[in-house]
Amino acid sequence: MRKLIIQVPCFNEEATVAETLAALPRSLPGFDVVETLIVDDGSTDGTAEAARRAGATYLLRLPLHAGLARAFSVGIDAALKLGADVIVNTDADHQYPGHEIHRLVQPILDGRAEMVIGDRAPMRSEHFGLLKRTLQGLGSWAVRRLSGTTVPDATSGFRAFSRRAALRLNVFTKFTYTLETIIQAGKKHIPIGHLPIDTNPERRPSRLFGSISQYVRRSMATMLRIYALYEPLTVFGWLGTVCVTIGTAISARFVYYWATEGGAGHIQSLILAAVMIIVGFQTMMIGLVADLISSSRSLIEDTLVRVREIELRLGHEADVERCGEEPGSAPPRAGAGGRGGR
Repeated sequence: MRKLIIQVPCFNEEATVAETLAALPRSLPGFDVVETLIVDDGSTDGTAEAARRAGATYLLRLPLHAGLARAFSVGIDAALKLGADVIVNTDADHQYPGHEIHRLVQPILDGRAEMVIGDRAPMRSEHFGLLKRTLQGLGSWAVRRLSGTTVPDATSGFRAFSRRAALRLNVFTKFTYTLETIIQAGKKHIPIGHLPIDTNPERRPSRLFGSISQYVRRSMATMLRIYALYEPLTVFGWLGTVCVTIGTAISARFVYYWATEGGAGHIQSLILAAVMIIVGFQTMMIGLVADLISSSRSLIEDTLVRVREIELRLGHEADVERCGEEPGSAPPRAGAGGRGGR
């Protein structure tokens, strides 16, 4: 039995969650079961009650607001424990039309991809201003360069994951999962696809960031951190090379003045050159050590995948409420209605 779970991370989405759920499909070709999972990220309004009334299959409530990345991660984990073969992530503000889901999952059903991203074509979108379109384009270009993928819309939250891809992805950042999962997919050689989708008009400004400058800073930090995690030798090697190059240039300047003027008055340049060269070589050594550590990290990640697979086979329960049951009742076991640990 093949199961699709559509997860919807929510934070204070009482006004739109019912409309979002109403647009989601309840059956799709290729799946025996289609269910919905609302991840309530510590909402302070009536999001949970609205989701129950709207007919959500499962409700997972976080006691405190943990952020989008954390809500996405716990939702993926719960969906796997509920026996999902394919997981679709969509936003609660109804930006992504539910009728596009059948196209989103088709490459996975056909075996052409294990992760599929809906392309909103932000560079041509009427809903984005010029500055936002430009930043989206630059950000997606940077992610493509770092990940070695061809994803044109890196910040799109409309995504489908196969069970295998969901097991292998780990979200480390607290800001957003969108950039990190693409870079991880590229580095882990997870087949990733994309397709153009329609979007609904924007209902409200994004709550992920307070300003565009804050979003740019945090996105750049996320990309650098994740790339350094998987390619530490490249990152620290380049930083070290820059320092050594600067130090060499300064030392060449000192040698020139020493040869022409005796070097008097330029001893500071010699000290600075020595410091820069030493720092450069130390940075390169840090990169070498980090690269060796990354080999151990790869082994640990492979072990984590195996541990998660064992947990699923043992039928570990998802800590969710099945809507329509009394709150606090026993949640369904991991394989209920699906393939369970397979």
